[in-house]
Amino acid sequence: MTQTLIRGRLLSFLRRPEVIDDAASYRYEEDGGLLVEDGRIAAVGPYAAIRAAAPDDVDEIDHRPHLILPGLIDTHLHFPQMQVIGSYAANLLEWLNTYTFPEECRFVESAHAARIARHFYDEMIRHGTTTAVAYCSVHKASADAYFAEALKRGMCMVGGKVMMDRNAPQGLLDTPQMGYDETRAVIAEWHGKGRNHVAITPRFAITSTPAQMEMAAALAREFPDLHIQTHLSENHDEIRFTSELYPDAIDYTDVYAKYDLLGPKSLFGHCIHLSERESDAMNEAGAVAVHCPTSNLFLGSGLFPLKALSRRGKPVRIGVATDIGGGTSYSMLKTMDEAYKIQQLLGERLNPYESFYHMTLGNAEALSLSDRIGTLEAGTDADFVVLDAAATPAMALKMEVVRSLTDELFLLQTMGDDRAVRETYVAGRPMKAVL
Repeated sequence: MTQTLIRGRLLSFLRRPEVIDDAASYRYEEDGGLLVEDGRIAAVGPYAAIRAAAPDDVDEIDHRPHLILPGLIDTHLHFPQMQVIGSYAANLLEWLNTYTFPEECRFVESAHAARIARHFYDEMIRHGTTTAVAYCSVHKASADAYFAEALKRGMCMVGGKVMMDRNAPQGLLDTPQMGYDETRAVIAEWHGKGRNHVAITPRFAITSTPAQMEMAAALAREFPDLHIQTHLSENHDEIRFTSELYPDAIDYTDVYAKYDLLGPKSLFGHCIHLSERESDAMNEAGAVAVHCPTSNLFLGSGLFPLKALSRRGKPVRIGVATDIGGGTSYSMLKTMDEAYKIQQLLGERLNPYESFYHMTLGNAEALSLSDRIGTLEAGTDADFVVLDAAATPAMALKMEVVRSLTDELFLLQTMGDDRAVRETYVAGRPMKAVL
């Protein structure tokens, strides 16, 4: 039984902050202690109390004056798109056809998939992300590489083999039966192995025929506890094309509802242009709209109405994500910096406590995993991140005039990146130092 005592300034959330001075929504310890035992948090509280109750010979790591938060969580990104980031295109569909689909064809090769998986997890750790939800490619080899690397590093990861049988290059197409069979094989081989979670992953309605959507529905019925991930309402041309392909559906959201893919563990990337009817349907199903700000800006897709969706009479559950490689940064800090700017353009305010809630507990709740990740509560997995708000010369200069936790968080969000991540702990193990 190995125990480690982590000392530092602790911040974790209890619920979504209602306003900027909602101190009851979070727990902050100026001098806090985390007792870690066998990959879990055994105790948390004021350092003096935790130290007094710990064994005399406990290993101790002092991260003062830095801030310790739960590990950051990314709820939507594409593992095969690391070499697609920064590709010049006018819009979503051009970007997919010109860059993304050709790149994903390379993941038929196991060696290539394994190489990119190593780089992918290095970037997650470098940026303080301890859990992510990823689309692999259509090839089973890509999912095998993704989950094998997660298992090797002991990380809690969600992912799925993409299902797509139309409107893509031949090298990226499966069939309805193949999509079903290979997804089933990935579930059998990887779901629940280590901390792995397999997601049922029809890419989006445009790239799946009704026959394949039926197979996705069959998987959802057979494995009701699994996550489902796909895309919804990102781009106006996409919405029009989907309506042409599924003329019997009321709207885009109704396509997924007809195939029983709209539920409390369904993660829908983007959801920028939802109608009121669609927002109500999302609320009633408990489905999650995943906001991908850097991608939405880069591809010119639109401005996600985060605040409006949150405060409507039937609020929509929300996650936030990088959406690599349409997204332009692996950093959840940079992601929330852009989310803040989008709300500014919509005449709304997103305070820094809300931002850090979304990156941690909020995203854990969106994944229905808040009993294990996203907090610093005793009994949960010991995934946490150490943040330094004076990590760069410019940040250090600004920190000279910072007088509150609010301002420090906003500085981290606005100017922080991987350099502000001093250490990333996965199941109690420091991982960044060994990269």
